[in-house]
Amino acid sequence: MQYSDTFSATGYPTLKHSGLGIASFAIAIFAGFLVFVLVAIAVVIAVMAQGELDENTPEAILVGLGIIGALLIDLLAVVLGIAGLFQAERKKLFAVLGIIIGSLVFLGVALLIVLGTMME
Repeated sequence: MQYSDTFSATGYPTLKHSGLGIASFAIAIFAGFLVFVLVAIAVVIAVMAQGELDENTPEAILVGLGIIGALLIDLLAVVLGIAGLFQAERKKLFAVLGIIIGSLVFLGVALLIVLGTMME
């Protein structure tokens, strides 16, 4: 007895992963890595300036704009993850992971902003 590509050995249909979910997961990982690198660059700039980061330097402005851009990319990951949840007859694993990772990146940046504001 030979099985087709759409049915498993138990006779149940096998579902493919959601393309939107996979994109959401990959973009969320990329955005998280980008935020991590940009925060590390900001820390290095602050250490080189003896612990004080001047917000008006071109380097600080570029890092800030980079973090904003990474958050916009992260927002795209969350939206794609939500769209992936609504795809019929697709696995939802990567969509859920994309939403979770994207949300954690967003909340992590928000927490850094709150902590930075409290330390001033």
